[in-house]
Amino acid sequence: MPMSWWVLSAIAAVALFLSYDVALGPGVALVAGGLLAVGCGGWLVAQSSSVVAAETTGFRAGRALLPTWAIGEIEALDADATALARGVHADPHGFFMLRGYVKTSVRVAVDDPNDPVPYWLVSTRDPQALAEALVSVRDGAAEAGH
Repeated sequence: MPMSWWVLSAIAAVALFLSYDVALGPGVALVAGGLLAVGCGGWLVAQSSSVVAAETTGFRAGRALLPTWAIGEIEALDADATALARGVHADPHGFFMLRGYVKTSVRVAVDDPNDPVPYWLVSTRDPQALAEALVSVRDGAAEAGH
């Protein structure tokens, strides 16, 4: 999560405190500013805590899990390719876990004819490392006969 988002949240809480302090007094201002600060902080922590990982059970992106046997072609995308993949080249049936402050991603084809989702597009700061880990997990499971 960019530091600027934390700074803007703090500025908003202080601005709310000052506005309420003038209009309603310091007691109400402390409660309102505190609630806004806690709410913004909680939201920022929740937004930044999404797990993206190659696990032995598959590809985890947030709460979603693409099983190892369904991992198809894997492609690491740079910033320009990611912009196209989430824009003009996006398939509305795809699964997207994108964070606007992360400019690169991995596209993973879903190799399951019964799944209407053609691919996953997941933002990551190190797409090459994630792609290599996914290939390793997928190929390791195939060798083990899963």
